[in-house]
Amino acid sequence: MEDWTQTLGAGPLLLIAVGAIALILFLIIVCKVHAFLTLIIVSLLTAFVAQVPVSAIAKTLTDGFGGTLAGVALLVALGAMLGRLIEHSGGAKALADKFVEVFGEKRAPFALGIASLILGFPMFFDAGLVMMLPIIFAIARRVSKANVLLFGIPAAAAFSVMHVFLPPHPGPVTATEAYGANLGLVLLLGLVIVFPVWYVSGFLWGKFIAARIPLPVPALFGEKDDDQPANPPRPRTVILLLLLPMLLIFMNTGLTTLASAGAVSTDDLWVQVLVLLGNSFVALLITVLVATFVLGTRRGENGTALEKVVDSALGPVSSVILITGAGGMFGGVLRASGIGDALADTLSDLGLPVIVAAYVIAVIIRLAQGSATVALVTAAGLAAPAVAAGDFNPLQVAAIVLATAAGSVFAGHVNDSGFWLVGRLMGMDVKTTLKTWTVQQTIESVLAFVLVLGVFGLASLI
Repeated sequence: MEDWTQTLGAGPLLLIAVGAIALILFLIIVCKVHAFLTLIIVSLLTAFVAQVPVSAIAKTLTDGFGGTLAGVALLVALGAMLGRLIEHSGGAKALADKFVEVFGEKRAPFALGIASLILGFPMFFDAGLVMMLPIIFAIARRVSKANVLLFGIPAAAAFSVMHVFLPPHPGPVTATEAYGANLGLVLLLGLVIVFPVWYVSGFLWGKFIAARIPLPVPALFGEKDDDQPANPPRPRTVILLLLLPMLLIFMNTGLTTLASAGAVSTDDLWVQVLVLLGNSFVALLITVLVATFVLGTRRGENGTALEKVVDSALGPVSSVILITGAGGMFGGVLRASGIGDALADTLSDLGLPVIVAAYVIAVIIRLAQGSATVALVTAAGLAAPAVAAGDFNPLQVAAIVLATAAGSVFAGHVNDSGFWLVGRLMGMDVKTTLKTWTVQQTIESVLAFVLVLGVFGLASLI
């Protein structure tokens, strides 16, 4: 595979990608073929048509599948265990009751979104979403005429905007380094734009779409509101459990940031240990172990009974994990075909203003191959020489960083593993996920770009 060079041009590769996506939608929506099987079949066909060497096709598929599962399977499985423990103990309902009591039913979606924004500062998108889902579902059930979109979209959008636009998340940090931007300015500008972007694309869009698409709360973590234990944990106990992985992950990201600035050394054992403990899946593992004791053993539930509670969490999410991995497989095939590189090279010669070119390149690569990280890194790498050669002040460079990040999140669809993660966890079919999550990602991207473009224009006057 190292010696293979793609000979097809950007036009044929784009047609292949569009055809593959159309085939996925046709098989799933019209023919009702299971999404997991569909993604494998289309990935295989796409690799053949894109002229990926036959000897490398199997490895390309399994690498894409395994690479996605490496980041998703542990988080989803551990998050599901944590959610099942919270739900089974009565903690989710206790916290939901308290939440609605304090904020009221009408303000609950907004308050839940704000809580997700705070949790999303150190936490990756998938880890934060999986951890919050049991609370999201419990609060949604607590409200009359429950619709999971009213609560789930604002919360998921909150984790998305924090992950995409704010350091110390890897995407904006990588782009900051590529452009030679000031990390503090990127963080400050990111903090300025995330709330309005979330408010429109998350909160207002969630209210709008929930009023038009009724979607019941899925029973992913169990649904036994009428059979609650006599001794549920206090709401503050559940809140502290949710804060535990956040603090551990924040320790990881904080130390990593300090190490990159030279304030601490990664050669020190204590730094390595604390960074390891703050790794997303290790932090969730520690939280599950603590929850097993606090919500299980300490409340008198032991042995086989507790083991069955934890085990019952894995069955409902197994489909989510496999379909998400298959989505990563499809994205991996598109990346291996070279479509992203071909399109990026073509777009880089259009002569657009640098900030617009960076956004457009990121958008096209995101649409073509699915991965926001790949879109951001590729676009930043292509635009970096133009930024370095341009006479831009530090605030303008920070705006270019966030414009590239905005492009990388545009319209996540069937080649994005996050599309399958959000859709399946919230019990949506493909058509509904396209109407809700894909549109949300589009609004998030366009609005963020408009805002940073405005900042870029004002900065030019300085």
